[in-house]
Amino acid sequence: MLYQFESYPFEKLRALLAHSSPPSDKEVFSLTIGEPQFPTPTNIIESWQQNAHLLNKYPKSSGEDELKDAQLHFIAKRYNLTLTKSQIIPTFGTREALFNFPQFYLFDLSQPTIAYPNPFYQIYEGAAIAAKAQIILMNLTEQNNFTPSLTPKELEKVHLVILNSPNNPTGRVLDMQSLAQWVKQALEYNFVIINDECYSEIYESSPPPSILQASIQAGNTQFKNIIALNSISKRSSAPGLRSGFIAGDTEILKAYNLYRTYLGCALPLPLQKAASVAWRDMQTPESIRHIYAKNLALAREILELTQEQISPYTFYVWLKVDDDEAFCKFAYEKKGVLTLPGSYLGRENQGKGYVRIALVYDNDTTKKALLALKEAIKLYKQEHK
Repeated sequence: MLYQFESYPFEKLRALLAHSSPPSDKEVFSLTIGEPQFPTPTNIIESWQQNAHLLNKYPKSSGEDELKDAQLHFIAKRYNLTLTKSQIIPTFGTREALFNFPQFYLFDLSQPTIAYPNPFYQIYEGAAIAAKAQIILMNLTEQNNFTPSLTPKELEKVHLVILNSPNNPTGRVLDMQSLAQWVKQALEYNFVIINDECYSEIYESSPPPSILQASIQAGNTQFKNIIALNSISKRSSAPGLRSGFIAGDTEILKAYNLYRTYLGCALPLPLQKAASVAWRDMQTPESIRHIYAKNLALAREILELTQEQISPYTFYVWLKVDDDEAFCKFAYEKKGVLTLPGSYLGRENQGKGYVRIALVYDNDTTKKALLALKEAIKLYKQEHK
């Protein structure tokens, strides 16, 4: 099925609430976007300031060795994996690679096909449309435990699969065995997997696995057909730094690196210096992670939800409601709480009946927001019996 570019979810939200206003006596809490609301760590800012003079130099599109070394250090410490510099490319965040890698990889195929979860991060759809690819939606539902899958017929057809584990918006994580099974399928049916791992550092206790680890476990030690993406936006509260990486299959990355020389999206040198500090810092992100973990605990307590209803691998709550748009308007107009309708994140009615709630503030602010949300839920149920 072919799709057309749609407005971004936040544009749809603005349209929905164009004629709505929050109560004048209520504090407004915006829980719509997954943007960390903590100060960027001082060591990152100081590095950026100290290296501002490097703006007079062009950066390499392939990334400076210092940044690559820092990202390889992160991978070694976090996943106990030793990669070479030929197996990683620093990127301008992960959004860049998620959008242009499918265009690069699918360019010379006559009938390219891409599969990704539904609901999804909208860049996946935009990339598929830009690549003029057929789309297979892997629906994530309560019935299948929000687990992506493809039929044998779809496995034979697909050229590129985007996984997103940990998943936005559901928080679903594929365990090592499940990821390894995907790796085996990629080899058997000869398609490429990208796992978007941008939320890998947001977890309560046990860290989620990377598809790179699963590739090793599956016996695919050269990462053939396997690509992982990650970013410091969430882990280091530095989304504006735009530092990510793409790692895995050496042969694919060699060709992709050549392609990227034409894009002009290399990270400026002062930002590469700051990003190098961020990727090497394993301590500060840990303190940030604990704040998110406490927020999840607060959500379970205040909203009276179970571990199954709120994933321990996310800073989102994927909250089930009967009408996502109606609830979103109601919560904003009655209690000043902004949420994102789940239907804006999916197609073919997937995500409908849910709202996504981003717990990206400090614990005190999050607690106040959750208490206001709880009141909104109670009022909504009373008025919609």
